[in-house]
Amino acid sequence: MISALKRGALLLLLVLLAGCTGVPEGIKPVRGFDAQRYLGTWHEIARLDHRFERGLSAISATYTAREDGGIQVLNRGYDAARGEWREALGHAYFIGARDVASLKVSFFGPFYGGYHVFALDPDYQWALVSGPSRKYLWILARQPRLPADLLRQLVETARQAGFDTDALIYPEPRIREAGSPFQSSSIKGAES
Repeated sequence: MISALKRGALLLLLVLLAGCTGVPEGIKPVRGFDAQRYLGTWHEIARLDHRFERGLSAISATYTAREDGGIQVLNRGYDAARGEWREALGHAYFIGARDVASLKVSFFGPFYGGYHVFALDPDYQWALVSGPSRKYLWILARQPRLPADLLRQLVETARQAGFDTDALIYPEPRIREAGSPFQSSSIKGAES
């Protein structure tokens, strides 16, 4: 009886953990993905709100190859309220084939979240990334800003994929000192 309960609890735990890395229904990760080309620094242009990036500006993610075949992830952003940089170091592994842009990422021990690139520039200059549900969306680019027309297209692509693009947050692409005003374009995250 106890071993059946343990097996049941283990099965439930595995199902719950797998649910954190799953792909949202209808989202198709990019095929023909080249991890080597994806490595390097990406700037956050827009995202849906979540607590671990709240209040940050100049947000970036840097991806480097790991010896074990995975990818090291360094997320970084400036916290103006504290006057300091915040960083989180994690690791990512492909969920299936290495040419499908569907990975699991962990910053906290054995707990993984999904990272699914579902739209990608052919030259790897911008990407749309989903988490395990439509509550997580990032628009990333190699440069801190995107041309306004391109940003509008990416937001529309995300909207058509079922994301709440009205709730997108456009963090400032440079360090924001506490109390300092910004000059911004009419579309945040876009070049003026």
